[in-house]
Amino acid sequence: DKVLTSWNALMLEAYTDAFKAFGDQDYLKKAQGSANFIKNNQIKTDGSLYHSYKSGKSTIEGFSEDYAHTISAYIALYQVSLNEDWLQKAKALMDYCITHFMNKTTGMFHFTSNSTNDLIAKKTEVIDNVIPSSNSVLASSLFELGHYYSDKNYSKMAKQMLSNLIDDIQAQPTGYSNWIQLYLNYSNPFYEVAIAGSDATSILKSLQRQYLPNVLIMGSDHESDLPLMANKFVENETLIYVCVNGTCKLPVHMTDRALKQISK
Repeated sequence: DKVLTSWNALMLEAYTDAFKAFGDQDYLKKAQGSANFIKNNQIKTDGSLYHSYKSGKSTIEGFSEDYAHTISAYIALYQVSLNEDWLQKAKALMDYCITHFMNKTTGMFHFTSNSTNDLIAKKTEVIDNVIPSSNSVLASSLFELGHYYSDKNYSKMAKQMLSNLIDDIQAQPTGYSNWIQLYLNYSNPFYEVAIAGSDATSILKSLQRQYLPNVLIMGSDHESDLPLMANKFVENETLIYVCVNGTCKLPVHMTDRALKQISK
């Protein structure tokens, strides 16, 4: 009878993966329902998170795992819905996490916030077990948000976090599987795909039928405030832009042509 923010965020992201794979709208509705539950019940007015919910009451100050998985889940929900509200909420939670959980010396995130003083020592979770570590999930989200918002500070933080553990990752890769997924974004070409136009959702579904591990997708059926979407919307057209670090190739109309630009 107890609801945990982090576990429900993990479930939420699993539903987005299922929706991408099968196209079943029920999966998307489940994801949106869970996202709204967290938004309405677990996010406080100051932007922080509760950890637990029981009998109609939210309690316990959130841990870094709650922020990590909620941020990642909201980004994932944006990626299948193109509703920028979820991306903005992910960014707001990340900014709170940076302010209240980050160790400014190491660039890593403590498990508890700086407002919690009842522990002798601050724990920093980095090893990926059955559930990925909060730091690896936060680093991956910083990488994605850095691309979405063209924010060099986010990108720098993600790279520093990965660099902090590179020796450990190479020595014992099985304990750092989620970190390795982030590492692959640096070791291979990484593409940003922007879809602009009234048919953006259909193009998105077509692209997501493919396995694209080195691609970050964004899109809108109207003008968008995201830096990479600026000046890309054209009335009565749907254009696909394949970009690398904000520099885009000539836009195309068809999914197969965009995929060819990614594979080159």
